[in-house]
Amino acid sequence: MIILVGAQKGGSGKSTVAVNLVSFLASKGKDCVLVDSDAQGTSSVWASDREENNDLSKVHSVQKFGNIRNALLDLKKRYELVIVDSPGRDCRELRTALTASDLLLIPLKCSQPDLDTIPHMKTLIEEARDFNSGLKVRVLLNMVSTNPVIKEKEESQKYLSQYPELPLMNCTISDRKIFRDCIGEGKGVHEMKNEKAHQEIIELEKELMSCLR
Repeated sequence: MIILVGAQKGGSGKSTVAVNLVSFLASKGKDCVLVDSDAQGTSSVWASDREENNDLSKVHSVQKFGNIRNALLDLKKRYELVIVDSPGRDCRELRTALTASDLLLIPLKCSQPDLDTIPHMKTLIEEARDFNSGLKVRVLLNMVSTNPVIKEKEESQKYLSQYPELPLMNCTISDRKIFRDCIGEGKGVHEMKNEKAHQEIIELEKELMSCLR
């Protein structure tokens, strides 16, 4: 299965979601590979840092750019799960990955600039389904404030309800420092003893696997 973590806008936490998902899956014994298709290389640097720690579960990682459709389909034959970290913009990597993926996971911050990308993402998905009719889509509210006074999550959920073609996940990922810290250590939050963040990744993985059944 190919899970594409993609969005039109940068800064939505795609790389953080991708590396936490793949490291958690690897810790459960899943045969998976991380594909970094973003020239910024955040996921690749994380994977390189991880390789230096022999106590951590092995995560295979490759970089692919340009038209990555055939590369993803080839990796799909060799791995149980392929997790793709795409650039934060409308680009060739995102468009070609959409034609090969089983599921597109769209991380969004609870901000108007992020929400404003949804109509264009809807168009990209419709075009991709001309070649990949089985493509599934889920939207993940990411970097959500833990302050109960702030109602951005509820406002974002209300806005996204206008787009039933892009179902919103029940789980959310909170804005926690631990998610930033894990990137620099080549780890997932489940390896850093933060139970709240760990539980969020558990719920994310559980819901995604349910989508793919």
